[in-house]
Amino acid sequence: MIVTLLGTGSPLPHPERAGPATLVEAGGRHLLVDCGRGVSMRLAAAGIPGPGFLDLVLLTHLHSDHVTDFNDLVTMRWAMSMAPSPLPVVGPPGTATFADRTLAMLRDDIGYRLAHHDDLSWDPACEVVEVLDDEVHNEVLAAHGIGVIAAPTDHRPVAPTVGYRITHEGRSVVCAGDTVPCPSLDRLVDGADVYVQTVVREDLIRAIGLPRLIDVCDYHSTVEQAAQTAARAGVRTLVLTHMVPAPAPHEEQGWIDLAAAHFDGEIVVAKDLTRIEV
Repeated sequence: MIVTLLGTGSPLPHPERAGPATLVEAGGRHLLVDCGRGVSMRLAAAGIPGPGFLDLVLLTHLHSDHVTDFNDLVTMRWAMSMAPSPLPVVGPPGTATFADRTLAMLRDDIGYRLAHHDDLSWDPACEVVEVLDDEVHNEVLAAHGIGVIAAPTDHRPVAPTVGYRITHEGRSVVCAGDTVPCPSLDRLVDGADVYVQTVVREDLIRAIGLPRLIDVCDYHSTVEQAAQTAARAGVRTLVLTHMVPAPAPHEEQGWIDLAAAHFDGEIVVAKDLTRIEV
């Protein structure tokens, strides 16, 4: 298995960090977790030519920064395909409605392209499966020995939200998305090889002092909380992503030190296109 942090940013625009997105490659298949701004460009940089090469898109939740470029995945999978190829999508309850609304938003563009290309005679489509606390059933992935489990997380008032555990040949990767610690997260992460967690630095945020920024502290894991979750679960590698405020290179060790006070495994402060072999 290979994990590539395609986008490690947050809602705050950053010149070097695309929006939240993680690519997991296993058994020759490609699974994308979330699709924040710039995801198609980062997929291309990681060697995936376009959305048509994705076997599954997994959405942790429908907060805008995690789905900003969902419409681009839908459009380019359709426009670059030589035959109908619906985008397979898994997400929490509400995902099907979100996909339908995205297609409705694209209606004008769909009409333009159908009118212009004689060999494009079908509409784009999504095949959506909604999950909350379930095994994800997918024949293509199962045929390649890949398992996917979803479990509920806690990002309230954004609800429902889920994290995913992807397994292959005895190895496992958890992409938790935005969440505070909770029992279902502990269950999902237990014994994982790699645990990818969005994190914030509450100390730095409170020093900035902006109320709207301080608000993010009560529904994201802090660095310390993520490290504590990793320690309880006995994971091998903790990956910090979606960091608020985003650290400059010379500040990364401070984030590692905070986590290391609670977790003695490997700690990775992710940059865009960070690649981890599992």
